[in-house]
Amino acid sequence: MAKKVAVIGAGVSGLSSIKCCVDEDLEPTCFERSDDIGGLWKFTESSKDGMTRVYKSLVTNVCKEMSCYSDFPFHEDYPNFMNHEKFWDYLQEFAEHFDLLKYIQFKTTVCSITKRPDFSETGQWDVVTETEGKQNRAVFDAVMVCTGHFLNPHLPLEAFPGIHKFKGQILHSQEYKIPEGFQGKRVLVIGLGNTGGDIAVELSRTAAQVLLSTRTGTWVLGRSSDWGYPYNMMVTRRCCSFIAQVLPSRFLNWIQERKLNKRFNHEDYGLSITKGKKAKFIVNDELPNCILCGAITMKTSVIEFTETSAVFEDGTVEENIDVVIFTTGYTFSFPFFEEPLKSLCTKKIFLYKQVFPLNLERATLAIIGLIGLKGSILSGTELQARWVTRVFKGLCKIPPSQKLMMEATEKEQLIKRGVFKDTSKDKFDYIAYMDDIAACIGTKPSIPLLFLKDPRLAWEVFFGPCTPYQYRLVGPGKWDGARNAILTQWDRTLKPLKTRIVPDSSKPASMSHYLKAWGAPVLLASLLLICKSSLFLKLVRDKLQDRMSPYLVSLWRG
Repeated sequence: MAKKVAVIGAGVSGLSSIKCCVDEDLEPTCFERSDDIGGLWKFTESSKDGMTRVYKSLVTNVCKEMSCYSDFPFHEDYPNFMNHEKFWDYLQEFAEHFDLLKYIQFKTTVCSITKRPDFSETGQWDVVTETEGKQNRAVFDAVMVCTGHFLNPHLPLEAFPGIHKFKGQILHSQEYKIPEGFQGKRVLVIGLGNTGGDIAVELSRTAAQVLLSTRTGTWVLGRSSDWGYPYNMMVTRRCCSFIAQVLPSRFLNWIQERKLNKRFNHEDYGLSITKGKKAKFIVNDELPNCILCGAITMKTSVIEFTETSAVFEDGTVEENIDVVIFTTGYTFSFPFFEEPLKSLCTKKIFLYKQVFPLNLERATLAIIGLIGLKGSILSGTELQARWVTRVFKGLCKIPPSQKLMMEATEKEQLIKRGVFKDTSKDKFDYIAYMDDIAACIGTKPSIPLLFLKDPRLAWEVFFGPCTPYQYRLVGPGKWDGARNAILTQWDRTLKPLKTRIVPDSSKPASMSHYLKAWGAPVLLASLLLICKSSLFLKLVRDKLQDRMSPYLVSLWRG
């Protein structure tokens, strides 16, 4: 008899969780409190239902080849970066293609999820839901929570003295949908993440003036990189990860800063990282131009509000402010759990590989999508779901929870004492995390073996972008179309761009040709490092650092 799995939420991670359950012959039931799939990607004109939704002008930050489900590529005519409508269409196509809608109960709220009295033996859960005022109770063998981390708006009003005196409008970015209603107003946007940058840019076209306040500053990336290719596909590569392991981090940071400042000098634009603060990145194509033309004015932290003005950390004062928009992020919670599980699940340090709570005797509860990745969240949540369903089925094992709990508790104490740094809010390296989860499943591609069996494919896997299809090449859930998807990923990338063909234009060199100039030495070094002992690895790395650093420094200076 198939195990019954409750899936909470039918957004990006919920849909992949349903599919993974079906793939593993589990019986999923998905509970979705809204009337449609897509979660925050389903645009609505207001947020009266309390759910976080995209604003109307939102465009994806990760290109289509890097942000698709691993066995369901986007159509080749889809743009590389798309608006929320196109992305939602893709989710709908995915759900219909794999016949997932029949497993979803819409307009259903999860009231409580509690352990059964015999949980230590069965791992089962009591799930109470409510649909149109009627409550239902059911028993499930496992639960996958796919509610994400954009749940509760974080509005830190207490951190801004005088904010309660302010007579203008105050709102959180969750409430922002369209720029209408801000015409001719002076708007202060607090917080410079992706959302803060997007809203500031959009309002700069209608508002009288936009002020953008940031404590830390940020590096600004464009969606297009060298040769106009999507930046994700240029930087998220296994060869780049290998180089990052070999070369000193200071040197790599210097190269990165030099490259980013070539586009525009971040310090001159008021965007440079505050000394002592951790570097962060946003994706925004228009912010530098808006600053350049005066439509957006960069400001430091707000230290105080008056009835109509804001006082900033540098001593400047901006008068006659009409609207303050807080783009200060969200907090997540699990109101349907009981304590201590409710509190423990909000501490990522107590989630094994950011997924399994450590205080349970049975690994039958998984938190999907509660992770920050330097890359596509969709791809990460799908791989998590593939792993989790195999754990539920008993095909993958995780270490004993007691040992993991002790280690996490000790680490938490060391963090409180300042011995360790709290990195729970940091974003994980995309390839490292994906490979880690893939290794648990048995789907991590072996580069040396791939070079022996299929050199052309291996070349694309190692030197090309690390697209999700790579985790469908081998192992459980292997997809026969994965190889072709990898070899044709650049065709799908360029297809929507080629709407005007100039017959006599010269064709630029492809990225693969460019890589061949330096790829062989990197490949040779990687094979040596993989095959040798850890001691030899250290010696080679030290030698490479000594020999390569002066050469690369002179190369970049030249």
